[in-house]
Amino acid sequence: MFAYIKGKLAYKHNDYMVVEANGVGYKIFTALSSIESAGAVGDEVKVYTHLYVREDLMSLYGFLTQEELGMFELLISVSGVGPKAANSLISSVSPSKFGLAVITDDAKTLTRAQGIGAKMAQRIILELKDKIKKEQLVSFDGNKMEKTSEVSGENARVSEAISALMVLGYTPLEASKAVSSVYSEEMDLESIIKGALKNLVR
Repeated sequence: MFAYIKGKLAYKHNDYMVVEANGVGYKIFTALSSIESAGAVGDEVKVYTHLYVREDLMSLYGFLTQEELGMFELLISVSGVGPKAANSLISSVSPSKFGLAVITDDAKTLTRAQGIGAKMAQRIILELKDKIKKEQLVSFDGNKMEKTSEVSGENARVSEAISALMVLGYTPLEASKAVSSVYSEEMDLESIIKGALKNLVR
């Protein structure tokens, strides 16, 4: 419904902010990290939004970056993970660290977030890894995967970086191009993922 809302930051609370745009105040639930990074009341802010609808509930969720919004939408697609748990994870783990944790089976990083237990962390990792496998199969139709396969062959770090970006919702081709544009041998895995994320524009 709304791709983003741009306006004046009118109010900040523990789990939401109010953004005034064209005389309307939008109550936007968000992660604590977004509230802290949003600036001072009165500043202009741009929030990427997701309208969360359930039978008895309609709430607006929003984040300061498209990567955080993508992470939120992926997390709420996992069975048993609601918006509160997703926001808790986004507050504790950056998108690049999240992608890395999923592809390296690092449940411990995910359990640092409040309300995320070991079982839920494992479920997130399993379901999102499964999603990557399905996307790779869907994308494997000849030319589309040629470049990805080429880059992936260089070394395990490149392949893992591409998988981490796919965890965050990017296609194999987008991930491959972004990784190959920043990759250098001295970079560690997280630096490759961070650099590639900066280059990705949806």
